[in-house]
Amino acid sequence: MDYIMETSDLVKSYKGKTVVNAANIHVKKGEIYGFVGPNGAGKSTVMKMLLNLTPPDSGTVHIFGEKIESRSFECLKRIGSIIESPYFYEKITGRQNLELHCEYMGYHNKERIDEVLRLVDLKNTEEKAVSHYSMGMKQRLAIARAILTKPELLILDEPINALDPEGIREMRSLFRHINREHGTTVFISSHILSEVEQIADTIGILRNGELLKEISMSEIRQDQTDYIELETNDIKQAGYLLDSMLGITDFKVFSDTGIRIYSPDKTVAEISSVMVQNNVGILSIGKKQNSLEDYFFRILEEA
Repeated sequence: MDYIMETSDLVKSYKGKTVVNAANIHVKKGEIYGFVGPNGAGKSTVMKMLLNLTPPDSGTVHIFGEKIESRSFECLKRIGSIIESPYFYEKITGRQNLELHCEYMGYHNKERIDEVLRLVDLKNTEEKAVSHYSMGMKQRLAIARAILTKPELLILDEPINALDPEGIREMRSLFRHINREHGTTVFISSHILSEVEQIADTIGILRNGELLKEISMSEIRQDQTDYIELETNDIKQAGYLLDSMLGITDFKVFSDTGIRIYSPDKTVAEISSVMVQNNVGILSIGKKQNSLEDYFFRILEEA
């Protein structure tokens, strides 16, 4: 299969510590790829190597079929990006920052600036100096800059940082729109797994610099199972009752108060009744389904 972006045995170390270790990433054209992992897993370092901002110690990066080397720059014209905290010229306006971006990218459709400012909901603030922008506004401006030239590939490192819930929802819709309407491939990292779950086609899980798993969201959803989640003030007694009175052995204690019960032949009503009859307090109980977060932590535990 041809990939729009692919890495082979990518390695990077700093001061003798390996932060990316033989990472093999495969991104298909036209998909949204969610790149997830704990803080310090090496996600930003990988993204810097993808954009030729830092060289790998070994391994290769191919984008649009071209091997990225120290002098590679032409392919970068086809990429939009956000890496870590966005930087701007603070004393000029958001619009002027975008005009400068057009100049050095050789992109001459200035009408597009109005369009992207509207898309990120900054239309009425573009004449304000960036020094007066909030963190959320700067993040919106960074997204506007990333999509300004209608790139074929977006590489976005935590793009919803500093956004409020409404802003997160708006940007989620924007990334979907860009992907579906323009065919833009999106490679996005985020620590908010629930957000990645809603938009990604493929997930890559990174831990300690190693890519543990690449899997499609459709495969994860096929793997999802229903379970009953019980929150109780007496976890030990609740576990005893599940085993001795209800004959349930397939359950997992996941916190000081929480149990997940994987027994399809038992109902919430049956479990609640036994707990109440034996004076075990129920803080909450209900039926749930495995999420990307559940899958993510299961892969980390297995690793």
